[in-house]
Amino acid sequence: MTLKLRVGRKGYIILPKAIQEAVGIREGDEVIVEVKDAIIIRPARRANIQELRKALREHASKLARIKGRREPELGELAKVSLEEKFES
Repeated sequence: MTLKLRVGRKGYIILPKAIQEAVGIREGDEVIVEVKDAIIIRPARRANIQELRKALREHASKLARIKGRREPELGELAKVSLEEKFES
C-alpha cells in the first residue's frame, strides 16, 4: 500500500486509523523509524500476520456496510488539516 500524507507545521505525520489497525499500532506504542533512501516506519514489536489479515478483513467488511459511501474527489481534502485536532 502506498499512501500520500502531508507533513504538518510541527513535522507531524498523522497515520490514518486504518493503517494503525492494519499493522497493530496503538496509542502509546513505540515505532521504529528507519532512514535509508526512504523513511520506513514500523511497529517496534513484530505484528502477527494472521491478526493483521483478520483486522483488514473486518475493516473492509465495515467499510462495505457503510451506506452512501463514495470515493473522495481529487483535491477534496486538500485544505483540511487534521493536525490541529491532535495538537495540545
